Amino acid sequence: MNLAVISRRSLGILLGSMLLVAAPVQAAASDQQKLVDASTATFNSMMANKDMGWLRDNFGRAKAVIIAPSVVKAGFIFGGSGGHAVMLAKHNGKLTGPAFYTLGTASIGFQAGVSDSEIVTLVMTDKAVKSVLDGNFKVGGDASAAAGPVGGGAKSDVDADFITFSQAKGLYGGLNFEGTKIDEDKKWNAAFYGVKGVTPGDILVNGKVPNAVGAGALRAAVAKRGK
Repeated sequence: MNLAVISRRSLGILLGSMLLVAAPVQAAASDQQKLVDASTATFNSMMANKDMGWLRDNFGRAKAVIIAPSVVKAGFIFGGSGGHAVMLAKHNGKLTGPAFYTLGTASIGFQAGVSDSEIVTLVMTDKAVKSVLDGNFKVGGDASAAAGPVGGGAKSDVDADFITFSQAKGLYGGLNFEGTKIDEDKKWNAAFYGVKGVTPGDILVNGKVPNAVGAGALRAAVAKRGK
């Protein structure tokens, strides 16, 4: 066999091996990106639910929306619940966000037998938006909360700063957000936007950071329903 042919084949194999070794391994999605993707799925699922007519009909009135794809009930004796959430807001005619938050409460009104819920909360007033932006905020007192109407007969008007809907394991309903503590997640905001010390106000109001490419699908879904 021609030695030149053998040499060319050997060189090709060697170069191919080097390319395989040098090829970058695709980075796993960050926790923040996973939350954004899960929030997109939760939002689309809730909006497609035939019993969430009131949510669809009134979504355009909201100043902002908080989406939590997994709020877990901690236990029955030492009650409590918590999870991560994202918030998107309308500002100067544009949709901004998401900003990252954590939710925690002693009692979030879970339905019997439910330990993990998806939650969509409409933030209906400028006052409520400001309260969340200020950070370390607990719903109640000056900021009222109400369970969102569900089902075919849900025609009533609801007047509250926060109106919350939930679904879990085929169950769905309105959820009272009263007493829920909403804290900005500084580490997650900084990690997602790559800016140390970035605040929800910077993300949602001040325009100090651009809208993240990784949240494009979420913003598109929310913007479509907000028209």
